[in-house]
Amino acid sequence: MDGVWRHENLQLKSHLQPHVAVNQSQCITQNHSMLIISGVCICICMCGLVGNVVVVWFLGFQMKKSPFTVYVLNLAIADFSLLLFLLVKLTLHFISAVYCIFSFQYRLTNYILMDLFLFWYFASMYLLTAMSLERCLSVLFPIWYRCHRPKHLSGITCGVLWALAGLFVSLVFISCYFPLHISCERLVQGVSIVNFLIFSLFPFLSNLSLFIKLQCGSQRRHLGKLYIAVLLSVIFLFLFGFPFSVVVFLDPIYLNLFYLHISYLLASMNSSINPVIYFLVGSCRQRRFQGSMKVALRRVVFEEPEDNTTCSPRDSG
Repeated sequence: MDGVWRHENLQLKSHLQPHVAVNQSQCITQNHSMLIISGVCICICMCGLVGNVVVVWFLGFQMKKSPFTVYVLNLAIADFSLLLFLLVKLTLHFISAVYCIFSFQYRLTNYILMDLFLFWYFASMYLLTAMSLERCLSVLFPIWYRCHRPKHLSGITCGVLWALAGLFVSLVFISCYFPLHISCERLVQGVSIVNFLIFSLFPFLSNLSLFIKLQCGSQRRHLGKLYIAVLLSVIFLFLFGFPFSVVVFLDPIYLNLFYLHISYLLASMNSSINPVIYFLVGSCRQRRFQGSMKVALRRVVFEEPEDNTTCSPRDSG
């Protein structure tokens, strides 16, 4: 986000110069379209916060743990945090635009919120990718998954991905805020390319190809609720989460705050849609929606495999 941070830095430095009075109506007029987008995004964030809190509550305190509850729980925490920080950031932007508040404290807060938002955005993308890939493995190699899968693989994977997100954000923060030899623009674009290829395009294509293989192959197989939920989440990640990566990539070259707010809106939709997906997929029975959110979650994450594969001593050894 080098372009956004350079824009913030210019306004931050201008605040240290002699104050120039700004007409309040002029502030609102200049930010009219972005204020509308911010208002819609704030509403979506509030709805998404409620949905992710429900998921965290049920999976964290009401249900037993399973390999996929660990992924879903971590993903819900990441999405909740992203929506919370985005809600605070956009609320501050809304207030500053309406009342023409562009103080040093406001700019400094924006710095911090931008870094935290980037961290949660990376973590959410990485966790969903890991969950989708493990689900693909469980479908393609059911015997290995049931008999040879390491017991704590989900927890270890989530921990590594949280650390990876923190590492990337720390590198971006250091390169963009401190006078080091690391090029901020190249680092931001490099991280954006890695996120696109490995954590956006790859899970999208792999899950889509697996879906086509299972549905159009000679041996057509039934798709479970968990696989459908993961597939839908990956599709929405590609549609709603990917535009923010594009804006991050283009920021050092072409900075447009309107497109940045559009990407915020899509990112908020991406982090708010997963609880809806869990409910719709888990409660859909015979083309009718039945049951509560807790029942729907249980049907999704504790779905029994279609086959009755058992682990023999040779398999488990």
